[in-house]
Amino acid sequence: MSSKPPVKLDQEQSAEAASARQRPRVRKAGGTSPQVEKALSEVRRKIYPRSVTGIYARWRVIMVFATQLIFYGLPWLQWNGRQAVLFDLAARKFYLFGMVLWPQDVIYLAVLLVISAFALFLFTAMAGRLFCGYACPQTVYTEIFMWVERRIEGDRLARIRLDEQPWNARKIRLKVSKHIVWILIAWWTGSTFIGYFAPIRELGMGLLTLSLGPWQWFWMVFYAFATWGNAGFMREAVCKYMCPYARFQSVMVDDDTFVVTYDHVRGEPRGGRSRRVDHKEAGMGDCVDCSLCVQVCPTGIDIRDGLQYMCIGCGACVDACDTVMDKMNYDRGLIRYTSGRAITDGMTQSQVRKRMLRPRVLIYSAILGLVAIAFVVSLATRTTLRMDIIRDRGTLGREVPGGMIENVYRLQFMNASESPMTLTLGVTGVPELSVATADGGATMVKIDAASNKMVPVVVRAPAGQTTPGLHEIELTAIGQYQEGNSISVVERSSFFVPK
Repeated sequence: MSSKPPVKLDQEQSAEAASARQRPRVRKAGGTSPQVEKALSEVRRKIYPRSVTGIYARWRVIMVFATQLIFYGLPWLQWNGRQAVLFDLAARKFYLFGMVLWPQDVIYLAVLLVISAFALFLFTAMAGRLFCGYACPQTVYTEIFMWVERRIEGDRLARIRLDEQPWNARKIRLKVSKHIVWILIAWWTGSTFIGYFAPIRELGMGLLTLSLGPWQWFWMVFYAFATWGNAGFMREAVCKYMCPYARFQSVMVDDDTFVVTYDHVRGEPRGGRSRRVDHKEAGMGDCVDCSLCVQVCPTGIDIRDGLQYMCIGCGACVDACDTVMDKMNYDRGLIRYTSGRAITDGMTQSQVRKRMLRPRVLIYSAILGLVAIAFVVSLATRTTLRMDIIRDRGTLGREVPGGMIENVYRLQFMNASESPMTLTLGVTGVPELSVATADGGATMVKIDAASNKMVPVVVRAPAGQTTPGLHEIELTAIGQYQEGNSISVVERSSFFVPK
């Protein structure tokens, strides 16, 4: 027998452990138990997650800071005298640092969605719902709101007692203070969100003078309300019932996927014990049935019942279980990131990692890599000058004084650079063709930076030198930047010679 003193649990842990031992366990096989039927039919029970410390808790804090630093800080960055990232819907232009995208560049959005989809498949096949546990906006803002809640109302047991007690001055003060902070964070979030679609520096002045447009007010209030409601009230309900990813992730994981897993081989049979007792001689597993893994879970599940679609892979139960294992002087890892095959086959972590490079993962990686490379190359070689030709359908071709055949076109120019340019027009395809603007007869056109311009032009050829009918021509535009660089674009059209 070991002479180790019994492990000491704090008041909250002791109370939770006692209540956990009194609760009947759900049957895992042989039909649906009354407890499961009751759980499916009862109204949603409020969950009070307990705070936890550990390596994964620190990673969640790091990801909260990293994601919010990007979200809140990105709209304030400046680039060439303008907002670095701005989706200007009114002007139909998207600014991404030195890049200007137009509606015609929607193909890049489609490719970006394809990359996101394959990245989702790849990361889920390798490590489950890591995005949900560490970077999902719902998880991040829930973490922020719960941190505020713990600072004002206290940890789990204190919040439970506060909600159970009748309303009094202290309860009203704590609840009102919490919601004031929540609303301020939500309002700041909604204002920042609008700052991606309207210049955020002008937005601040518009807020102070109450001069924002109706749609700006609507989306700001809507996004702030959604943040306050989702992170403050709905929380795990979004992950369990509203998020589609929770439903179809099961088809993307297999026995070799790294997920948060309870080692039932090592942990069962579970039960409370003293450190004075050699639990192995007593025929017990390493799980002391303290229920801390349930208390810290933000979705309120028991990971010991196996992998469930409600698990977001945050690792809170891993930190909690490792803390108990340290107190009991047991090896860590009763709950850990590993694969189901590692538990059943008794594999080491190094063996599990080797199996991660299986055909599914390699195929996803290859496709993702190829699409990403093509996306980057396409953006890098993207031309900053675009020209579209629109024929005048009212008059295909006509003979004008001077013995000339004239066709009228409208040229749509788009300058996707941040420098103004001067275009020199040209045309080839029919002998002695000439091109000039319809309003002034000029062959040069000025286009402002990051703008588009519609230019009516006339193309003329001497009558009698070309057979009647349609003839293919090429219109060219050579752009000269102020810096001295040049760019050219060529588009085909047709020149009609009447009989």
